[in-house]
Amino acid sequence: MQTFSLNQKQAYVSLREQPLLILVGLTGVGKSTLVEALGLPRLPDRRELVDLYVLPRYGARPPIPREERFRLTRRFREEFPGGVAEVLARGYVPPAPLLLFDGLRGEEEVAYALEHLPKALFVVLHAREITRLKRLLARQDAFDRVALSPEEAEKLRELAQGVLSPEELEGALALAPAEEVLAKLKIVVEEKKNYDPQGPLRLLKDHPRALVLDTEALDPEEEARAVRAFLQAQGF
Repeated sequence: MQTFSLNQKQAYVSLREQPLLILVGLTGVGKSTLVEALGLPRLPDRRELVDLYVLPRYGARPPIPREERFRLTRRFREEFPGGVAEVLARGYVPPAPLLLFDGLRGEEEVAYALEHLPKALFVVLHAREITRLKRLLARQDAFDRVALSPEEAEKLRELAQGVLSPEELEGALALAPAEEVLAKLKIVVEEKKNYDPQGPLRLLKDHPRALVLDTEALDPEEEARAVRAFLQAQGF
């Protein structure tokens, strides 16, 4: 993994001048799977940058529940509208032909990166909420833990309205215990509340520096081939 620093060092270059491939998408769209399939040298990912540069600003240290991370990253975006993209744009790394970053979320972060990271290319991954929920249930990542009270369990059925159909929710409940399904659903709901999934698509669909992938329609090998063809067309 590539070294990343917010302090300029000898023989380091600003990420504003460094060719980048930035993955864009919410939890469960398949970014980590694509990262592994591509095998490109990569920067510290979004989770690491938040741990290092966002949480300490508010006196927090990982691990913390996902909803608390959402609250603090939302607070950070109130101060710095570009969010994690602003952290990225202030970074310095040893120069490389191309570095991968996983990843950005939301229209404001992508807009900031488009303007301030002129050598960056973007791959937008998207999938329906029910697909993302099923993937969260399957991956069993401790990072996905949330605090779930009995009262919230009832409320989350209401929160599912507008995110999952009743049939989709019942299908998810057949995959795991209700508490686990509802805990993961809380992540999907909170993310949709914090980051409009359509925002990056509005900015990057048909953009010359971007590739959009429907991760429900493609398997990981097909996604990787599409990205490699995109990079080749861009001169990499």
